[in-house]
Amino acid sequence: MTRILRQLTTRLGRAAATVAVLAAALTGTAAGTASATGGWSCSGAPVPAGYVITMYNAGGCNNHGSWYQQPAQDRLWTCSGSPIVSGYVLTDYNPQGCSGVGAWFHQLVRNGIWTCPYSPIPAGYRSTTYDARGCSGLGAWLTVKV
Repeated sequence: MTRILRQLTTRLGRAAATVAVLAAALTGTAAGTASATGGWSCSGAPVPAGYVITMYNAGGCNNHGSWYQQPAQDRLWTCSGSPIVSGYVLTDYNPQGCSGVGAWFHQLVRNGIWTCPYSPIPAGYRSTTYDARGCSGLGAWLTVKV
């Protein structure tokens, strides 16, 4: 019974952490934590401009969860809920990545890149052909320069 409760608590903590990061990313606010400048931060801490979230530790911050923030760069796996820095697109998905929270592969936009659902399409580009097998079965669109 203890093992089942521990697993449930871990899963609920991960879900709550994901919701907190999404809320912070969408609203620009944090759930009671100080601003970070990269490195490990507690769930809900704002992510600095130009940074992404690349790791999750469910036991961090007294078991409330912690996230690792680092500057965005081309060809980097980021956790679900991470901000998508301007000029980057999502090109692959791993549901087991980021300690089971899910992870998206960020790449700088370029002509002829395949993008996943929920990926922004930067100005000067448009989506064309669709491939249902892309992005680990989520589907992908060919993104081309206008």
